[in-house]
Amino acid sequence: MAHLSLLSTSIPNFTASPIHISRSGKSTCQLLTPSDSTRLPYRQYNRISNKFSITTKRSKTVSVYSTEKNIKSPNQQEFELENEAAMRSGDKFKWYDQWCPVMPVCDLDKRKPHGKRVMGLDVVVWWDRTKSEWKVFDDLCPHRLAPLSQGRIDQSGRLQCVYHGWCFDASGHCKLIPQAPPDGPQVHSFTKACVAVYPSTVQNGIVWFWPNSDPEFKDVLQKKRPPFFPELDDPSYSHLISNRDINYGYEFLIENLMDPAHIPYAHYGILEATLTDLSVDKEGGKPLNMGVKHLDINGFSTKLDWGGTSRFLAPFVYYVYPNPSPYNGNGPLSSVVVADEDSSPAEPSQKRAILIFLCVPISPGKSRLIWSFPRNFEVWMDQIIPRWVFHLKENLVLDSDLYLLHLEERKTKELGPINWHKVCYVPTKADALVVAFRRWFNEYSEGQVDWGSKFNGGALPPTPPREELMDRYWTHVVNCSSCNAAYKGLNLAELALQVMAFGLIGVVGLTKQGMMTTVQRSGVFLMAILCFATSKWLSVFIYKNFRYHDYNHTVE
Repeated sequence: MAHLSLLSTSIPNFTASPIHISRSGKSTCQLLTPSDSTRLPYRQYNRISNKFSITTKRSKTVSVYSTEKNIKSPNQQEFELENEAAMRSGDKFKWYDQWCPVMPVCDLDKRKPHGKRVMGLDVVVWWDRTKSEWKVFDDLCPHRLAPLSQGRIDQSGRLQCVYHGWCFDASGHCKLIPQAPPDGPQVHSFTKACVAVYPSTVQNGIVWFWPNSDPEFKDVLQKKRPPFFPELDDPSYSHLISNRDINYGYEFLIENLMDPAHIPYAHYGILEATLTDLSVDKEGGKPLNMGVKHLDINGFSTKLDWGGTSRFLAPFVYYVYPNPSPYNGNGPLSSVVVADEDSSPAEPSQKRAILIFLCVPISPGKSRLIWSFPRNFEVWMDQIIPRWVFHLKENLVLDSDLYLLHLEERKTKELGPINWHKVCYVPTKADALVVAFRRWFNEYSEGQVDWGSKFNGGALPPTPPREELMDRYWTHVVNCSSCNAAYKGLNLAELALQVMAFGLIGVVGLTKQGMMTTVQRSGVFLMAILCFATSKWLSVFIYKNFRYHDYNHTVE
């Protein structure tokens, strides 16, 4: 998988001194000398004093996160973010004033409505054939509050509630109440019979919606557009788009994508790291030099040691150029990531690959990942190989660290997400992007997604059984048109092989003696065994790749 290999081959080769992050009056990071770092064998967190301490071999306690002024040794260096003043502005991020990604168009069926949840909002996405547009409504019939996503598209192209047959047009107006007498009051025309409609648009093959149905936002698309990715509209690039619901929260999804240091370990045996002279173990771990700049309420930009760059465009987009970026990363973040629709991402002769991740909060403890790895080389692979084949390995990658991130989220919740910088020890530059994201998350969003009045302050759901937690069918297969078709086709093939196996055995048993030679009987019987064995192998293949595949880090 050429596009997946980008995740493992993009890890740089370089050395870096460990960094020591303090919580003094100023936001600083201190570089420790090797002699300093070797004195820190274990850590202690005092919940009463709200300080995180490190105990040294000399029985001396050093306060890492406190309000006291840190004393710097001659070997320590200190740096501050360029936009420290902006970080102290007191502004809060407005989650409901953003375009939210819902689903890739390639995974939406125009023949039926689709129910989705985004930031706690239950919406229904459906195709209006009268205007040839995807529409996003509140997933709630005004009659008896039944979900419209369980309905259908009627003969006139309207959205019909399956409970009592109420029908709605593209503007959310009720056009038919079957139970209302035709000669009676036109109750279907009353305002209370309307469905809330969210502004929506399709960009880069993805449906986006504005999470506010107030009429004042009806024309919001004229004032603000969703982030634009020129590579996804460039015919010289591959542009396969995938999606999966994840059983851990939005913030853990994003910080995991920002952390290349975990790849040789959490995805061991799946994404292989290249061993070099700087590798410190057989897995291929090595020092990473990650740099962050221009952090503000809109997100931040980064510079990677091997020449690549990445952008976090708050709150949904993480955009990575593993090789040198065509954008210089200077200036306001919004002008860096949201490229001009007429811009060209790279020279035609230059090989380039991009990693695009859209991280969508669904509810506490649940998120949705929409991803694409466009590249301008080996494009023929995506035109010949069906999408579901790529998804086999991509889903295995997502599964291999899903359980540990699910548990990590619960530990963080117990200690309080706002205390992340106090309870987590992040001494190296490999954690720079994660630290920057947590800093943005705490500073501008108070350490949590804005769920409005829902979910009782963000309480996490109970941990389900492992097989349900790492389920692939309901989190991906039913939401992916390619995998869904492959799943049905392979199940039919399994059934056909079993029927063929028993049919061949029946032929041998019913054939009269002398009508078939011993060699012919043996050949038919052998073919029956092969068909049955293949059906059993196919059954295991379907289950492991479309239903549930556990990942054991101790034996993989």
